[in-house]
Amino acid sequence: VTKSASEAPDASEKEKGVDTPSARKYNPRSSEQARSEKTERDLVRNKSEQTSIARRKIVRVMKKLPSAIESPTRRAFLRGALAASVGFTAASYARVLGANDRLQLGVIGTGIRGQEVLRAFLKDSTVAVVAMCDAYDEHFEKARALVSNEVRRYRDYRALLDDRGIDCVLIATPDHWHARQAIDACRAGKDIYIEKPLTFDIEEGRRVVRAAREHRRIVQVGLQQRSGKHYIEAKRLYFDARKLGKVTMARTWWHGNSFHLRKPNFVTQPPGLDWRMFLGPRPYRPFDAHQFYNWRAYLDFGGGMITDLFTHWIDVVHWFMNEDMPRAAVAVGGIYHYKDGRTAPDTINVLLEYPGGWTATFEGTLAPGARGASIEFIGTEGRLEISRSGYTFVSAERNAQPVTVKAEGDMTVDHVRDFLEAVRARRAPNSEVLDGHRATQASLLGKIAYLKRERVTLNPSADRLPAFASSPRIS
Repeated sequence: VTKSASEAPDASEKEKGVDTPSARKYNPRSSEQARSEKTERDLVRNKSEQTSIARRKIVRVMKKLPSAIESPTRRAFLRGALAASVGFTAASYARVLGANDRLQLGVIGTGIRGQEVLRAFLKDSTVAVVAMCDAYDEHFEKARALVSNEVRRYRDYRALLDDRGIDCVLIATPDHWHARQAIDACRAGKDIYIEKPLTFDIEEGRRVVRAAREHRRIVQVGLQQRSGKHYIEAKRLYFDARKLGKVTMARTWWHGNSFHLRKPNFVTQPPGLDWRMFLGPRPYRPFDAHQFYNWRAYLDFGGGMITDLFTHWIDVVHWFMNEDMPRAAVAVGGIYHYKDGRTAPDTINVLLEYPGGWTATFEGTLAPGARGASIEFIGTEGRLEISRSGYTFVSAERNAQPVTVKAEGDMTVDHVRDFLEAVRARRAPNSEVLDGHRATQASLLGKIAYLKRERVTLNPSADRLPAFASSPRIS
């Protein structure tokens, strides 16, 4: 069970790996022994994965059979089909079921962002949206209107995860629900596209990564810049080629984000809203229209601008700099203008220090006098500014002319496409769960520094987690 944001600073620092040595010990084994054990596990893993996939496909076929078929006959057919499926190779499985078989998607969380990402999934003809779940009828109805076919309605996400006909899920709920739903989805054998931030606190992120590894799941975090064509190009041209020299500072900012200023047009609880389900693991409190409608402004449900916005930018910084574990964080800010009951700051400054010899900063304010969102990398041989609209590189050489490139395409559509390709190929997606955890962890370190009003450090030994390629049980 997750803890409320007000409790976060007082939680066990040993558990979070902040300001304390790790209690865990690392016992490396010989590479020869590890390879031998991995070979044995792979033999079991491949058959298990093929059986799991085949089971879901066969269940779908059985649902289409005439209802007049007696249940013993159905059970006998299913047992025989599953037994035969164990002997399939990946190639024969593809030939039997068809390479173009549509992936069955379930949606958990159908609010504004959930609907936006759902539209991206609907652009892909290889996906069938078959089920949805939300605590609010209005959100569900708006999402259902986007889908041409009938969808199954679930009021409890656990019932949706129990649906064996579903291959993968989109999770777009408020932050305080992410970890529990992601871990449960892994245990249910679903691949996951989950919105950022990955989790509400740091230790939750570690548990999600371990669950993805244990259950061999493909998990894409909604940090769509990693699939943006101009982001990929800028990294290749200026970072992989070292055109900036030694980068000593990465400045990021995101001002005037109106999503954090949303106001409800109702006061009492609207019909069709399950308030207790919305609260989930949070302590019960009477219905509050602002906490429901503008939950990003409350630290019981998220991290304000720090985790909602900075997570996007620090992920790009980690990716370009090839370093994702900050050493320390400091932060200052407060609620300086919007005295509307919010608990998240309306103005914030975060500073992270990295072992590689550079710093990353984030500044954000909701005050209307500031606008814009971008990242600027400053190096000894030039600087690069990049945002969702494009990038500009300026060499440090005298009289150098700026090089400007505009963004093309829809990054969310590209990110969803990458996820679907990764699911089919059983490869790492562009924003793999460990990358998403590390970006979330960095922004959460800033949140902790803000709440504690002091410099906090991160112990890297507390975050020793298996990478995708080295995980012994990943497909």
